[in-house]
Amino acid sequence: MKLLAYIFTAFVALSHIGFLVLEMFFWKTPTGQKIFDLTPEFAEQSAVLAANQGLYNGFLAAGLIWGLMSKRTDLKIFFLGCVVVAGIFGGLTASTSILYIQAAPAIIALTLVWFTRQKI
Repeated sequence: MKLLAYIFTAFVALSHIGFLVLEMFFWKTPTGQKIFDLTPEFAEQSAVLAANQGLYNGFLAAGLIWGLMSKRTDLKIFFLGCVVVAGIFGGLTASTSILYIQAAPAIIALTLVWFTRQKI
């Protein structure tokens, strides 16, 4: 079960690196516009906001990688919790697909990490 917790946490971290790349570097490209269902005009107008959002996704990924590398359960729980909250908020306010793409994997990872933590 610890291996599954590690794999799901790593998946969430890698996903957020992907979100960073999409939002910071591909937002205004045809690929980014297709993925996020944007018009070229809206992509241009919102590029700075998307880059900022991408940066935050990078911070989440960095925190999860830090937790994985240091084997600190508290860090993994904190950053996975942040991803869950962000995913639920995004799912309720922006697009319900965020619940499945961002929140659901983080909930699974958080649950696995929680149940495999060492009790002191």
